[in-house]
Amino acid sequence: MRYALAVVSLALGLFASACVTFPGAPAAVAPPVLAANALQTTDGRYLPVAAWPAESPGAVVLALHGMNDYSNAFAMPGAWWAEHAAITTYAIDQRGFGAAPGAGFWAGAEAMKADLRAAVAAVRDAHPGVPVYVVGHSMGAAVVMAASADASLHVDGVILAAPGVWGGSALPLTHRLSANLAAVIAPGKTLTGERAGRQASDNIDVLRAMGADPKVIKATRIDAVLGVVRLMGEAFDNADGVCNDALVLMGRKDDIIPLSAMEHVAENLCGDVDVRRYPDGWHLLFRDLQRERVWRDVAAWIDMREADHAEQ
Repeated sequence: MRYALAVVSLALGLFASACVTFPGAPAAVAPPVLAANALQTTDGRYLPVAAWPAESPGAVVLALHGMNDYSNAFAMPGAWWAEHAAITTYAIDQRGFGAAPGAGFWAGAEAMKADLRAAVAAVRDAHPGVPVYVVGHSMGAAVVMAASADASLHVDGVILAAPGVWGGSALPLTHRLSANLAAVIAPGKTLTGERAGRQASDNIDVLRAMGADPKVIKATRIDAVLGVVRLMGEAFDNADGVCNDALVLMGRKDDIIPLSAMEHVAENLCGDVDVRRYPDGWHLLFRDLQRERVWRDVAAWIDMREADHAEQ
């Protein structure tokens, strides 16, 4: 009887997975261009960009925010890196988030990966000869990992902060079945996450500001939940194909992504990997109360890599 129920559950999950589809990568019609406050993608869409320019940048950071967040996630570290580390930062509102097209709707992992590649190319064009690093927080880190596993991002290194990797084989089968079935039955129904009772940071002022910020999504469509679960699964299951030199940041108090999943990913990345574990770190590592320690570690890692390159 138990075996029969397991088979039925698996069949339902496979059926649901097959029924729920998301857009593929958009057709490229033009080269990407980085403007003062926007990225023109290869399909002609415009994604808002926030920038914190250093006077004479020794490196450039391209930053991708987490689920339901937007470019403002990097306002504090971006300003600090510009002033104290000669790093220029560009943060993008990814499709479906912030002020980007289709806010609140899942754009599809393929489109998000294509946008990342377009942004890297545009940043390199805007800063010829300057090293480029990609920082991804949570879902943003999953986009970076999934894209890198597909093919080289042609960047000098990646920083994965609280990587969103709770999907694929890291996620219990019952959770995957539930996400698939719910997205089939009620894709437009929204969830707030309040019942989960999880806390993203010890910085209560930041949490309150995010709660009052209209660009931060508060109610998530169920099909978007499925979309990010699939993206995280792609990142988790293909970690051994991510061969960029990487810095992985994780907080031991992270209440959003299981520490065991992040540790697994850190152990399976195939490039030169450095890991920073913060005993007092939560999920919003760049905005927690001990955030400046994280900012300094990122700047120091980039500086160390550039010093090593100069010696070679």
